[in-house]
Amino acid sequence: MHTIELDRTDRRLLGVLQEQGRASNLELSEAIALSPAQTLRRHRRLEESGIIKRYEARLDAASLGLGVVAFIHVTMERGHIRDLSNFKSLVAELAQIQECFSVTGDIDYVLKVVARDLKSLSDFLLDTLMRIPGVSGVKSSVCLDEIKCTSAVPLDM
Repeated sequence: MHTIELDRTDRRLLGVLQEQGRASNLELSEAIALSPAQTLRRHRRLEESGIIKRYEARLDAASLGLGVVAFIHVTMERGHIRDLSNFKSLVAELAQIQECFSVTGDIDYVLKVVARDLKSLSDFLLDTLMRIPGVSGVKSSVCLDEIKCTSAVPLDM
């Protein structure tokens, strides 16, 4: 993956794709006022450069029976460096964890987790997360209301 220069047209194309990931090449070309051939060339270049990482469907977790969203602060044992690769591997495999970030400060990781209900969340915390080698503590905050949830990246900065 290498960095490429983005012009205004590239940014418009990325903006349309962030909003309408299933748009056809013809729809994209009309939206950014370029020929279909030029649009396809730009689109492929953005994919090949790694700026476009992947395409996915965003599902409504609550509609699928996953009504609880929680943010979990994970603290690792001091000297946990030997457990990092194991922790990362396990986190990658756990379907309940939607996002995981290594952060600065008093905690080591922040996880976004979905669960059916509070009992399922509790079971996950106690029976799975707390049993990972190197984890010394977790603190959870249950989401009361989703105000904004997007994967869109600001393109005008």
